[in-house]
Amino acid sequence: MAAQPSIKQLKYLVALSETGHFGRAAEASFITQPSLSAAISELENLLGAQLVERNKRQVLITPLGREIVSRARTILQEVDELTLMAQSATEPLSGPINIGVIPTIGPYLLPDVMANLKTGFPKLQPFLREDQTSNLIELLSAGKLDIALIALPVEENWLEEMDLFEDRFVFACSPDNPLTRKKRLQIADIKDEKLLLLEDGHCLRDQALEVCQKAGWSKSADFQANSLSTLVQMVVAGVGATLLPEMSLEVEARRPDTLAILPFENPVPIRRIGLVWRRSSARKKEFRQIGAYLRDALDTSERSHVA
Repeated sequence: MAAQPSIKQLKYLVALSETGHFGRAAEASFITQPSLSAAISELENLLGAQLVERNKRQVLITPLGREIVSRARTILQEVDELTLMAQSATEPLSGPINIGVIPTIGPYLLPDVMANLKTGFPKLQPFLREDQTSNLIELLSAGKLDIALIALPVEENWLEEMDLFEDRFVFACSPDNPLTRKKRLQIADIKDEKLLLLEDGHCLRDQALEVCQKAGWSKSADFQANSLSTLVQMVVAGVGATLLPEMSLEVEARRPDTLAILPFENPVPIRRIGLVWRRSSARKKEFRQIGAYLRDALDTSERSHVA
């Protein structure tokens, strides 16, 4: 039987593809540069094809090399899944778990989530990554994240999703805005407002725009920010008004004298918050348990907060 590529060789090739540099790939792989270079050469000899173009300025992966890198990622991910499957069978709900979270959730929900994970699953070792939804989905696809806490729904059918709760939108404006005379707003009330939104790439921007379109708002945003905190500061400065998710209010709306918060009448605009993970994950049964626990814990926390 002909010799087969080793897992290590495939890992080294993927690392070289991701870094574009033998030295950085060796550092990322925790081996010396000559050892990594030799392993790549052995892989090329084994396959009888050139996978890497080498010159003094850069490293280029050949077209065949790129195809092999793509397949190697799948193979390496499946090997990791096998290891996790064995681990979860012997000691479920334990060990490392890589969690992604979007910026419009992280600062407001993570303290509760982390506290509940520690209480409910003390043997888990969570590692967090905050990023925009599109980047988190790429990391899930690459196997670099296990689950992500995001706004639903997602379009990727290779992801499984689980609803946790609904997060209501509120209208944030200056205390002297005429709309503050109302106890509750209809969506149409905001159609003539000067609205401030998050910049492109944030899913909350798209959700806020959807609310604005229902209101008949057809202007372009006068200001775009990269965080809710910046949006709030601009509202306080009198630049305009904005839409905020209710979960952010405890952090972002601490001073009612500088910021007015107005709820909407039914049907209240909402976003759905939930967990997503790969359908192929060997730990998806555990993730469903984690999701169910968090949903109950966060629901209880919300009820006690309202009471």
